[in-house]
Amino acid sequence: MSTRSDTPHLAPPLSAVLLASARVVEDVLEGRSMTDALADVDGALRPAAQAVSFHAMRYLGWADAVGRELVQRYPNVLFESLLLVSLTLLKAEGEAAAGLPGMPVYAPHTVVDQAVTAASSTRSLGAFKGLLNACLRRFLRERAALEAAVADSPEAEWNHPGWWVKQLRVAYPQQWQEILRAANVPAPLTLRVNRRRASREQVLAAFQDAGLAADTVGQAGLVLATPRPVAQLPGFAEGWWSVQDAGAQLAAELLAPQDGMRVLDACAAPGGKTAHLLELADIDLLALDADADRLTRVGQNLDRLGLAGEHVRLQAADAADLDAWWDGKPFDAVLADVPCTASGIVRRHPDIRWLRRENDVRRTATLQARILDALWRTVAPGGRLLYVTCSIFPIEGTRQALEFLQRHPEARRLDAPGQLLPVAVDATPAAQRDGFFYALFAKQS
Repeated sequence: MSTRSDTPHLAPPLSAVLLASARVVEDVLEGRSMTDALADVDGALRPAAQAVSFHAMRYLGWADAVGRELVQRYPNVLFESLLLVSLTLLKAEGEAAAGLPGMPVYAPHTVVDQAVTAASSTRSLGAFKGLLNACLRRFLRERAALEAAVADSPEAEWNHPGWWVKQLRVAYPQQWQEILRAANVPAPLTLRVNRRRASREQVLAAFQDAGLAADTVGQAGLVLATPRPVAQLPGFAEGWWSVQDAGAQLAAELLAPQDGMRVLDACAAPGGKTAHLLELADIDLLALDADADRLTRVGQNLDRLGLAGEHVRLQAADAADLDAWWDGKPFDAVLADVPCTASGIVRRHPDIRWLRRENDVRRTATLQARILDALWRTVAPGGRLLYVTCSIFPIEGTRQALEFLQRHPEARRLDAPGQLLPVAVDATPAAQRDGFFYALFAKQS
Protein backbone atom coordinates (compact mmCIF):
# COMPACT_ATOMS: atom_id res chain seq x y z
CA MET A 1 0.00 0.00 0.00
CA SER A 2 1.33 3.43 -0.88
CA THR A 3 1.49 6.10 1.78
CA ARG A 4 1.71 9.84 1.68
CA SER A 5 4.70 10.10 3.96
CA ASP A 6 7.91 8.09 3.91
CA THR A 7 9.16 9.29 7.30
CA PRO A 8 7.32 8.10 10.42
CA HIS A 9 7.21 10.39 13.47
CA LEU A 10 6.63 9.32 17.06
CA ALA A 11 5.07 12.71 17.80
CA PRO A 12 4.09 14.28 14.48
CA PRO A 13 3.99 18.09 14.38
CA LEU A 14 0.62 19.71 13.85
CA SER A 15 1.77 20.98 10.44
CA ALA A 16 2.17 17.39 9.23
CA VAL A 17 -1.21 16.42 10.69
CA LEU A 18 -2.88 19.42 9.03
CA LEU A 19 -1.38 18.59 5.65
CA ALA A 20 -2.35 14.91 5.91
CA SER A 21 -5.87 15.88 6.97
CA ALA A 22 -6.13 18.40 4.14
CA ARG A 23 -5.25 15.68 1.65
CA VAL A 24 -7.96 13.47 3.13
CA VAL A 25 -10.49 16.30 2.80
CA GLU A 26 -9.24 16.95 -0.74
CA ASP A 27 -10.01 13.33 -1.60
CA VAL A 28 -13.51 13.60 -0.14
CA LEU A 29 -14.19 16.79 -2.08
CA GLU A 30 -13.21 14.89 -5.21
CA GLY A 31 -15.54 11.99 -4.41
CA ARG A 32 -13.39 9.47 -2.53
CA SER A 33 -14.45 7.98 0.80
CA MET A 34 -12.64 9.13 3.91
CA THR A 35 -11.97 5.52 4.91
CA ASP A 36 -10.02 4.92 1.69
CA ALA A 37 -8.25 8.27 1.93
CA LEU A 38 -7.12 7.64 5.51
CA ALA A 39 -5.72 4.26 4.50
CA ASP A 40 -3.13 6.14 2.41
CA VAL A 41 -1.91 8.24 5.35
CA ASP A 42 1.36 7.24 6.98
CA GLY A 43 0.79 5.04 10.01
CA ALA A 44 2.51 7.42 12.42
CA LEU A 45 0.30 10.28 11.28
CA ARG A 46 -2.94 8.36 10.89
CA PRO A 47 -4.44 8.54 14.42
CA ALA A 48 -4.06 12.33 14.66
CA ALA A 49 -5.05 12.87 11.02
CA GLN A 50 -8.13 10.72 11.53
CA ALA A 51 -9.26 12.75 14.54
CA VAL A 52 -8.76 16.06 12.72
CA SER A 53 -10.34 14.77 9.48
CA PHE A 54 -13.43 13.48 11.28
CA HIS A 55 -13.79 16.82 13.02
CA ALA A 56 -13.36 18.68 9.72
CA MET A 57 -16.07 16.57 8.07
CA ARG A 58 -18.50 17.39 10.87
CA TYR A 59 -18.03 21.15 10.42
CA LEU A 60 -17.25 21.33 6.71
CA GLY A 61 -20.46 23.18 5.83
CA TRP A 62 -19.68 26.00 8.21
CA ALA A 63 -16.04 26.13 7.15
CA ASP A 64 -16.94 26.19 3.45
CA ALA A 65 -19.37 29.06 3.93
CA VAL A 66 -16.80 31.08 5.91
CA GLY A 67 -14.04 30.19 3.47
CA ARG A 68 -16.02 31.61 0.57
CA GLU A 69 -16.30 34.87 2.49
CA LEU A 70 -12.52 34.93 2.82
CA VAL A 71 -11.49 33.86 -0.70
CA GLN A 72 -13.31 34.63 -3.92
CA ARG A 73 -11.58 31.80 -5.76
CA TYR A 74 -9.45 28.98 -4.36
CA PRO A 75 -6.07 28.51 -6.10
CA ASN A 76 -6.49 24.72 -5.97
CA VAL A 77 -8.41 22.03 -4.10
CA LEU A 78 -5.59 21.29 -1.67
CA PHE A 79 -5.44 24.96 -0.64
CA GLU A 80 -9.21 24.91 -0.15
CA SER A 81 -8.94 21.76 1.95
CA LEU A 82 -6.12 23.10 4.15
CA LEU A 83 -8.04 26.31 4.73
CA LEU A 84 -11.22 24.40 5.64
CA VAL A 85 -9.41 22.06 8.02
CA SER A 86 -7.69 24.99 9.70
CA LEU A 87 -10.96 26.89 10.08
CA THR A 88 -12.65 23.90 11.72
CA LEU A 89 -9.82 23.71 14.26
CA LEU A 90 -10.22 27.42 15.00
CA LYS A 91 -13.93 26.80 15.49
CA ALA A 92 -13.10 23.98 17.89
CA GLU A 93 -10.95 26.33 19.98
CA GLY A 94 -13.72 28.88 20.09
CA GLU A 95 -16.39 26.39 21.11
CA ALA A 96 -14.41 24.16 23.48
CA ALA A 97 -16.10 25.78 26.45
CA ALA A 98 -19.45 24.51 25.19
CA GLY A 99 -18.36 20.97 26.00
CA LEU A 100 -18.87 19.65 22.49
CA PRO A 101 -17.43 16.11 22.30
CA GLY A 102 -14.69 15.05 19.95
CA MET A 103 -13.25 18.51 19.44
CA PRO A 104 -9.46 18.60 18.89
CA VAL A 105 -8.39 21.88 20.51
CA TYR A 106 -5.30 23.92 19.68
CA ALA A 107 -4.41 27.52 20.45
CA PRO A 108 -5.40 29.85 17.55
CA HIS A 109 -1.87 31.14 16.94
CA THR A 110 -0.63 27.53 16.82
CA VAL A 111 -3.19 26.58 14.18
CA VAL A 112 -2.30 29.57 12.00
CA ASP A 113 1.44 29.08 12.35
CA GLN A 114 1.30 25.35 11.66
CA ALA A 115 -1.08 25.76 8.71
CA VAL A 116 1.36 28.19 7.09
CA THR A 117 4.20 25.74 7.81
CA ALA A 118 2.19 22.98 6.16
CA ALA A 119 1.65 25.14 3.07
CA SER A 120 5.35 26.03 2.94
CA SER A 121 6.29 22.35 2.91
CA THR A 122 4.34 21.54 -0.25
CA ARG A 123 5.16 22.71 -3.76
CA SER A 124 1.52 23.14 -4.80
CA LEU A 125 0.82 25.35 -1.77
CA GLY A 126 4.08 27.23 -1.17
CA ALA A 127 3.15 30.15 -3.42
CA PHE A 128 -0.11 30.63 -1.51
CA LYS A 129 1.14 30.53 2.08
CA GLY A 130 0.71 34.30 2.37
CA LEU A 131 -2.89 34.06 1.21
CA LEU A 132 -3.57 31.28 3.71
CA ASN A 133 -1.99 33.28 6.53
CA ALA A 134 -4.04 36.35 5.62
CA CYS A 135 -7.29 34.37 5.50
CA LEU A 136 -6.79 32.72 8.88
CA ARG A 137 -5.70 35.94 10.59
CA ARG A 138 -8.65 37.79 9.10
CA PHE A 139 -10.95 35.12 10.49
CA LEU A 140 -9.49 35.60 13.97
CA ARG A 141 -9.96 39.37 13.72
CA GLU A 142 -13.43 39.34 12.14
CA ARG A 143 -14.91 36.09 13.39
CA ALA A 144 -18.18 37.56 14.65
CA ALA A 145 -18.85 39.44 11.41
CA LEU A 146 -17.92 36.49 9.21
CA GLU A 147 -20.12 34.09 11.15
CA ALA A 148 -23.00 36.58 10.98
CA ALA A 149 -22.55 36.76 7.21
CA VAL A 150 -23.14 33.00 6.84
CA ALA A 151 -25.83 32.67 9.51
CA ASP A 152 -28.63 32.21 6.98
CA SER A 153 -26.91 29.33 5.20
CA PRO A 154 -28.41 25.93 6.07
CA GLU A 155 -25.10 24.30 5.17
CA ALA A 156 -23.27 26.53 7.65
CA GLU A 157 -25.85 26.09 10.41
CA TRP A 158 -26.40 22.34 10.11
CA ASN A 159 -23.22 21.14 8.39
CA HIS A 160 -25.13 19.11 5.84
CA PRO A 161 -25.90 19.83 2.17
CA GLY A 162 -28.94 22.07 1.74
CA TRP A 163 -30.91 19.39 -0.11
CA TRP A 164 -30.31 16.95 2.77
CA VAL A 165 -31.62 19.45 5.32
CA LYS A 166 -34.67 20.12 3.15
CA GLN A 167 -35.54 16.43 2.81
CA LEU A 168 -35.33 15.87 6.56
CA ARG A 169 -37.47 18.93 7.30
CA VAL A 170 -40.19 17.56 5.04
CA ALA A 171 -39.94 13.98 6.29
CA TYR A 172 -39.59 14.73 10.01
CA PRO A 173 -41.07 18.14 10.79
CA GLN A 174 -40.81 17.57 14.55
CA GLN A 175 -37.45 15.78 14.69
CA TRP A 176 -35.29 17.09 11.84
CA GLN A 177 -33.20 19.40 14.01
CA GLU A 178 -32.46 16.66 16.52
CA ILE A 179 -31.46 14.30 13.69
CA LEU A 180 -29.02 16.82 12.26
CA ARG A 181 -27.54 17.57 15.67
CA ALA A 182 -27.13 13.85 16.37
CA ALA A 183 -25.10 13.47 13.18
CA ASN A 184 -22.32 15.61 14.67
CA VAL A 185 -22.05 13.71 17.95
CA PRO A 186 -19.16 11.20 17.73
CA ALA A 187 -20.49 7.68 18.14
CA PRO A 188 -19.57 5.48 21.11
CA LEU A 189 -17.78 2.18 20.67
CA THR A 190 -20.52 -0.47 20.77
CA LEU A 191 -19.78 -4.19 20.78
CA ARG A 192 -21.84 -7.35 20.39
CA VAL A 193 -20.74 -10.32 22.47
CA ASN A 194 -20.24 -13.59 20.58
CA ARG A 195 -22.17 -16.03 22.74
CA ARG A 196 -20.38 -18.94 21.07
CA ARG A 197 -17.14 -17.80 22.70
CA ALA A 198 -18.04 -15.83 25.83
CA SER A 199 -20.86 -14.53 27.99
CA ARG A 200 -21.56 -10.84 28.35
CA GLU A 201 -20.75 -11.12 32.05
CA GLN A 202 -17.37 -12.67 31.21
CA VAL A 203 -16.51 -9.83 28.82
CA LEU A 204 -17.68 -7.20 31.29
CA ALA A 205 -15.48 -8.69 34.00
CA ALA A 206 -12.46 -8.71 31.69
CA PHE A 207 -13.08 -5.06 30.80
CA GLN A 208 -13.41 -4.12 34.45
CA ASP A 209 -10.15 -5.89 35.25
CA ALA A 210 -8.53 -3.80 32.51
CA GLY A 211 -9.97 -0.59 33.98
CA LEU A 212 -12.53 -0.14 31.19
CA ALA A 213 -16.06 1.02 32.02
CA ALA A 214 -18.90 -0.39 29.90
CA ASP A 215 -22.69 -0.56 29.99
CA THR A 216 -25.00 -3.21 28.58
CA VAL A 217 -27.35 -2.54 25.68
CA GLY A 218 -29.86 -4.86 24.01
CA GLN A 219 -29.57 -8.62 24.29
CA ALA A 220 -25.84 -8.96 23.73
CA GLY A 221 -24.38 -5.46 23.45
CA LEU A 222 -21.79 -3.52 25.40
CA VAL A 223 -21.02 0.19 25.09
CA LEU A 224 -17.67 1.49 26.26
CA ALA A 225 -17.70 4.72 28.22
CA THR A 226 -14.53 5.77 26.36
CA PRO A 227 -13.60 4.37 22.93
CA ARG A 228 -10.35 2.42 22.63
CA PRO A 229 -8.50 0.80 19.71
CA VAL A 230 -10.39 -2.47 19.29
CA ALA A 231 -7.30 -4.67 18.93
CA GLN A 232 -6.21 -3.53 22.40
CA LEU A 233 -9.43 -4.59 24.13
CA PRO A 234 -9.65 -7.87 26.09
CA GLY A 235 -11.10 -10.67 24.00
CA PHE A 236 -10.38 -9.30 20.53
CA ALA A 237 -7.99 -12.05 19.46
CA GLU A 238 -10.15 -14.66 21.21
CA GLY A 239 -13.22 -13.65 19.17
CA TRP A 240 -15.31 -12.74 22.19
CA TRP A 241 -17.07 -9.86 20.46
CA SER A 242 -17.61 -7.82 17.29
CA VAL A 243 -17.98 -4.08 16.78
CA GLN A 244 -21.62 -3.33 15.90
CA ASP A 245 -23.97 -0.42 16.58
CA ALA A 246 -26.91 -1.11 18.88
CA GLY A 247 -29.37 -0.38 16.08
CA ALA A 248 -27.67 -2.86 13.75
CA GLN A 249 -27.78 -5.59 16.39
CA LEU A 250 -31.55 -5.86 15.89
CA ALA A 251 -31.24 -7.36 12.39
CA ALA A 252 -30.34 -10.96 13.23
CA GLU A 253 -32.67 -10.94 16.23
CA LEU A 254 -35.61 -9.87 14.04
CA LEU A 255 -34.89 -12.51 11.41
CA ALA A 256 -34.70 -15.03 14.30
CA PRO A 257 -32.89 -17.94 12.61
CA GLN A 258 -33.57 -21.41 13.94
CA ASP A 259 -31.37 -24.50 13.92
CA GLY A 260 -31.35 -26.27 10.57
CA MET A 261 -32.58 -23.30 8.52
CA ARG A 262 -31.20 -22.44 5.11
CA VAL A 263 -30.39 -18.73 5.33
CA LEU A 264 -29.19 -16.09 2.87
CA ASP A 265 -27.33 -12.98 3.95
CA ALA A 266 -27.40 -10.83 0.84
CA CYS A 267 -25.06 -7.82 0.61
CA ALA A 268 -23.21 -9.32 3.58
CA ALA A 269 -20.03 -7.25 3.90
CA PRO A 270 -18.50 -6.27 6.27
CA GLY A 271 -20.09 -9.27 8.01
CA GLY A 272 -21.37 -8.09 11.38
CA LYS A 273 -24.89 -9.34 10.71
CA THR A 274 -23.52 -12.51 9.10
CA ALA A 275 -21.68 -13.38 12.28
CA HIS A 276 -24.66 -12.55 14.46
CA LEU A 277 -26.88 -14.96 12.50
CA LEU A 278 -24.34 -17.72 13.03
CA GLU A 279 -24.07 -16.92 16.72
CA LEU A 280 -27.83 -17.29 17.20
CA ALA A 281 -28.43 -20.68 15.56
CA ASP A 282 -26.84 -23.64 13.77
CA ILE A 283 -27.80 -22.74 10.21
CA ASP A 284 -26.72 -23.38 6.63
CA LEU A 285 -25.68 -19.88 5.55
CA LEU A 286 -24.82 -18.32 2.20
CA ALA A 287 -23.17 -14.90 2.57
CA LEU A 288 -23.33 -12.95 -0.66
CA ASP A 289 -21.67 -9.68 -1.65
CA ALA A 290 -20.82 -8.00 -4.94
CA ASP A 291 -17.42 -6.85 -3.65
CA ALA A 292 -14.97 -9.78 -3.50
CA ASP A 293 -12.43 -7.81 -1.45
CA ARG A 294 -14.98 -6.90 1.20
CA LEU A 295 -16.17 -10.51 1.23
CA THR A 296 -12.63 -11.55 2.13
CA ARG A 297 -12.96 -9.38 5.24
CA VAL A 298 -16.17 -11.24 6.10
CA GLY A 299 -14.25 -14.50 6.01
CA GLN A 300 -11.49 -13.07 8.19
CA ASN A 301 -14.03 -11.88 10.76
CA LEU A 302 -15.74 -15.27 10.83
CA ASP A 303 -12.37 -16.96 11.36
CA ARG A 304 -11.56 -14.70 14.32
CA LEU A 305 -14.97 -15.38 15.84
CA GLY A 306 -14.73 -19.14 15.33
CA LEU A 307 -17.81 -19.19 13.10
CA ALA A 308 -16.38 -20.39 9.77
CA GLY A 309 -16.98 -23.94 8.58
CA GLU A 310 -18.70 -26.17 6.05
CA HIS A 311 -22.06 -24.69 7.02
CA VAL A 312 -20.99 -21.26 5.75
CA ARG A 313 -20.38 -20.32 2.12
CA LEU A 314 -19.11 -16.97 0.87
CA GLN A 315 -19.84 -15.99 -2.72
CA ALA A 316 -19.06 -12.82 -4.66
CA ALA A 317 -22.01 -11.96 -6.90
CA ASP A 318 -24.65 -9.33 -7.62
CA ALA A 319 -27.61 -10.21 -5.40
CA ALA A 320 -30.07 -9.10 -8.09
CA ASP A 321 -28.54 -11.42 -10.73
CA LEU A 322 -29.99 -14.73 -9.59
CA ASP A 323 -28.55 -16.65 -12.54
CA ALA A 324 -25.05 -15.79 -11.32
CA TRP A 325 -25.34 -17.42 -7.91
CA TRP A 326 -28.69 -19.04 -6.97
CA ASP A 327 -28.99 -22.82 -7.24
CA GLY A 328 -32.79 -22.69 -7.25
CA LYS A 329 -33.19 -24.05 -3.71
CA PRO A 330 -35.32 -21.64 -1.65
CA PHE A 331 -34.20 -20.08 1.63
CA ASP A 332 -36.13 -20.20 4.88
CA ALA A 333 -34.88 -16.74 5.81
CA VAL A 334 -33.28 -13.92 3.81
CA LEU A 335 -31.51 -10.89 5.22
CA ALA A 336 -31.66 -8.11 2.63
CA ASP A 337 -29.30 -5.48 4.04
CA VAL A 338 -29.32 -3.61 0.75
CA PRO A 339 -27.11 -0.77 -0.51
CA CYS A 340 -28.38 2.62 0.60
CA THR A 341 -27.32 6.24 1.04
CA ALA A 342 -26.11 5.38 4.58
CA SER A 343 -27.77 8.59 5.77
CA GLY A 344 -28.43 7.00 9.18
CA ILE A 345 -24.78 6.42 10.05
CA VAL A 346 -23.23 9.80 9.30
CA ARG A 347 -21.99 10.26 12.86
CA ARG A 348 -19.70 7.26 12.30
CA HIS A 349 -18.95 8.23 8.70
CA PRO A 350 -19.28 12.04 8.57
CA ASP A 351 -17.96 12.22 5.01
CA ILE A 352 -21.10 10.50 3.69
CA ARG A 353 -23.14 13.71 3.74
CA TRP A 354 -20.59 15.41 1.46
CA LEU A 355 -20.18 12.43 -0.88
CA ARG A 356 -23.88 12.01 -1.61
CA ARG A 357 -25.83 13.95 -4.23
CA GLU A 358 -29.56 14.55 -4.19
CA ASN A 359 -30.22 12.26 -7.16
CA ASP A 360 -28.39 9.44 -5.34
CA VAL A 361 -31.42 8.95 -3.09
CA ARG A 362 -33.83 8.04 -5.87
CA ARG A 363 -31.19 6.11 -7.80
CA THR A 364 -30.39 4.01 -4.74
CA ALA A 365 -34.07 3.39 -4.05
CA THR A 366 -34.47 2.04 -7.59
CA LEU A 367 -31.57 -0.35 -7.03
CA GLN A 368 -33.06 -1.48 -3.71
CA ALA A 369 -36.37 -2.34 -5.36
CA ARG A 370 -34.59 -4.40 -8.03
CA ILE A 371 -32.63 -6.35 -5.40
CA LEU A 372 -35.71 -6.88 -3.22
CA ASP A 373 -37.79 -8.25 -6.09
CA ALA A 374 -35.01 -10.65 -7.04
CA LEU A 375 -34.39 -11.87 -3.49
CA TRP A 376 -38.10 -12.38 -2.87
CA ARG A 377 -38.04 -15.08 -5.55
CA THR A 378 -35.54 -17.05 -3.44
CA VAL A 379 -37.73 -17.11 -0.29
CA ALA A 380 -39.46 -20.41 0.43
CA PRO A 381 -43.25 -20.42 0.96
CA GLY A 382 -43.73 -19.67 4.63
CA GLY A 383 -40.24 -18.14 4.77
CA ARG A 384 -39.27 -14.62 5.79
CA LEU A 385 -37.33 -11.72 4.31
CA LEU A 386 -35.98 -8.88 6.44
CA TYR A 387 -35.42 -5.63 4.57
CA VAL A 388 -32.76 -3.44 6.20
CA THR A 389 -31.19 -0.11 5.38
CA CYS A 390 -29.03 2.26 7.41
CA SER A 391 -30.91 5.19 5.88
CA ILE A 392 -33.32 7.76 7.28
CA PHE A 393 -34.76 8.90 3.94
CA PRO A 394 -38.36 7.59 3.62
CA ILE A 395 -37.93 6.65 -0.04
CA GLU A 396 -35.42 4.03 1.12
CA GLY A 397 -37.52 2.91 4.07
CA THR A 398 -41.23 3.43 4.65
CA ARG A 399 -42.07 4.10 1.01
CA GLN A 400 -39.90 1.24 -0.22
CA ALA A 401 -41.69 -1.22 2.08
CA LEU A 402 -45.15 -0.03 1.02
CA GLU A 403 -44.30 -0.26 -2.67
CA PHE A 404 -42.89 -3.75 -2.15
CA LEU A 405 -46.21 -4.88 -0.67
CA GLN A 406 -48.05 -3.40 -3.63
CA ARG A 407 -45.88 -5.37 -6.06
CA HIS A 408 -46.14 -8.61 -4.07
CA PRO A 409 -49.63 -9.33 -2.73
CA GLU A 410 -48.40 -12.69 -1.41
CA ALA A 411 -46.18 -10.86 1.07
CA ARG A 412 -47.48 -10.31 4.60
CA ARG A 413 -45.81 -7.71 6.76
CA LEU A 414 -44.79 -8.86 10.23
CA ASP A 415 -43.89 -6.85 13.31
CA ALA A 416 -40.63 -4.90 13.00
CA PRO A 417 -39.49 -1.48 14.22
CA GLY A 418 -39.83 0.33 10.90
CA GLN A 419 -37.87 3.58 10.90
CA LEU A 420 -35.41 3.99 13.77
CA LEU A 421 -34.08 7.52 13.92
CA PRO A 422 -30.57 8.14 15.26
CA VAL A 423 -30.37 8.90 18.97
CA ALA A 424 -27.30 10.73 20.24
CA VAL A 425 -27.90 14.21 21.62
CA ASP A 426 -28.14 14.30 25.43
CA ALA A 427 -28.23 10.49 25.54
CA THR A 428 -25.94 8.23 27.54
CA PRO A 429 -23.63 6.06 25.41
CA ALA A 430 -25.79 3.00 26.14
CA ALA A 431 -28.91 4.82 24.87
CA GLN A 432 -27.34 5.89 21.58
CA ARG A 433 -27.84 4.25 18.21
CA ASP A 434 -27.58 4.97 14.50
CA GLY A 435 -30.50 5.32 12.11
CA PHE A 436 -31.95 2.16 10.53
CA PHE A 437 -35.08 0.94 8.78
CA TYR A 438 -36.48 -2.56 9.34
CA ALA A 439 -39.37 -4.27 7.55
CA LEU A 440 -40.06 -8.01 7.93
CA PHE A 441 -42.12 -9.91 5.35
CA ALA A 442 -43.47 -13.46 5.30
CA LYS A 443 -44.22 -15.27 2.03
CA GLN A 444 -47.66 -16.78 2.26
CA SER A 445 -47.97 -20.34 0.97
